[in-house]
Amino acid sequence: MRKAVVFDVGRVLFQWQLRALFEKLIDDPAELDWFLAHVVTEEWHYQHDLGRPLADMVPERIARFPRYEHHLRAYVDRFNETIPGPVAGTHALVERLAERAVPLFCLTNFGDEFWAGFRPTEPIFDLFENIVVSGTEQVAKPDPRIYEIVEQRSGRTGEALFFTDDNPANIEAARARGWDAHLFTDAAALERQLTVSGFL
Repeated sequence: MRKAVVFDVGRVLFQWQLRALFEKLIDDPAELDWFLAHVVTEEWHYQHDLGRPLADMVPERIARFPRYEHHLRAYVDRFNETIPGPVAGTHALVERLAERAVPLFCLTNFGDEFWAGFRPTEPIFDLFENIVVSGTEQVAKPDPRIYEIVEQRSGRTGEALFFTDDNPANIEAARARGWDAHLFTDAAALERQLTVSGFL
């Protein structure tokens, strides 16, 4: 069975930053920093990655920060604006791998509701055999259970899986299962590693 390549999505295939949306809504830099540190934080957002519904998360947050109701509703309605575009160079690598018939999978921490709004906008995902989404599975990286789901879906384990992710904890969790894992920094370094590993 041919070795497969597993990509993370956020900050590997696509840029992701909450600031990209909220800098359009908050003009004052100090207030924007405070908002991202206390209101819509990555830690709070991670609850949706874990499967918590927005209908529970957002009203609770509005009750706590009522002056930011408009911003919290924008978080729901305009989430795709937190994804400014592709990470430079990685889509070309996906396309080259697909041309070589390398089996491709994604493993992403991404809320189920947000994924439903983002996935249809990006045809690059059509090149992947399967995409494991944390919010859908209600378990997120680096929990070993989500790596096990990838193993089941791909029919591969251990060294038969090459994984790239920008988060060191997620890489360590993959290595603990015996995966060939590369900490993503940029497309050039990933290309070198994919070449060394015999994919390109």
